[in-house]
Amino acid sequence: MSNRLLLDVLKGKVGPQMPIWMMRQAGRYLPEYRATRAEAGSFLDLCYNPELACEVTLQPIRRFGFDGSILFSDILVVPHALGQDVRFEEGVGPVLPPLDSSEINALIDRFESESEQFDAHLDPVIETVRLLRSRLPEEVTLLGFCGAPWTVATYMVGGRGSPDQAAARKFALKEPEVFDRLLSCLARASVRYLSRQITAGADAVQVFDSWAGSLSPAGFSRYSVTPIAQIVDGLRPLHPETPVIGFAKGAMHALGRFSEATGIDAVGLDWTIDVDAARQQVPETMVTQGNIDPLLMTAGPMALEQAVDRMVEGAVGVPHVANLGHGITPDGQIDQVHRFIERVRSGNG
Repeated sequence: MSNRLLLDVLKGKVGPQMPIWMMRQAGRYLPEYRATRAEAGSFLDLCYNPELACEVTLQPIRRFGFDGSILFSDILVVPHALGQDVRFEEGVGPVLPPLDSSEINALIDRFESESEQFDAHLDPVIETVRLLRSRLPEEVTLLGFCGAPWTVATYMVGGRGSPDQAAARKFALKEPEVFDRLLSCLARASVRYLSRQITAGADAVQVFDSWAGSLSPAGFSRYSVTPIAQIVDGLRPLHPETPVIGFAKGAMHALGRFSEATGIDAVGLDWTIDVDAARQQVPETMVTQGNIDPLLMTAGPMALEQAVDRMVEGAVGVPHVANLGHGITPDGQIDQVHRFIERVRSGNG
């Protein structure tokens, strides 16, 4: 075992205790984050300011002592680096000009001929990773990340988040070749981006497919599994020892197929599946992560403690990472985060 508990578990080892980190652990539920966010000016300015992005990434480590720290950035810096306008509106979220077929093809052609510009745009994010590795406690695992091609493409085509991603699903049906080309481009861009994060100091990376649950079985295979497998295949020769976590929110019905076909090392669980049920679907060597409902971070102690106990009991003797089933919400309660950590550590230490 190394001195990085989370990294050891992500490599399949069962450690002395279950490691803990939390999706969106640097975010609006923390007063220190809100203060730094105001200092930055805009959300994207914060993402591209290495000193401030490093600061907000470190804030939850100082406050809670998580075993893992995840780079503060956003999945939409990739389309932004590809040349699409991206802005974040208060109360709305990300807003992008929706792309048509000709615009998508032009964007892909530009990436293929001028990929150095894509890299240069993301230099500030890579610098944040370097700063983090130099400033984090040695024992804290540093996680990099990107959005999965399907999820990123839904914003590029639809212009903003939606309940059912209808615009992207309709585009994929009407223009399948263009959409496949877009997903392939995003996969290749993600390999470049993640590889640079790893070289700069990330110990492991996570691929977020937050909108996977809106896809049909055939669509899930084509638009979620295939491009994520392309990312994993692209990273393996470059960084064979670096664990890759895959998270396909809303697709727990296909957990086994997703785990095997993508080639990931660890799989994230949302709150719709218990850990013991998930372990029955995934390969025996697969690392599992998460499953605590983020809403439990806004409720009383009893429901949270019961959920944590179920997670811990379902992961006895297997490599599992304590986490939420999606990101903590802005109304998450700091006392509940402390309670989550304490309950995990008292139950498996």
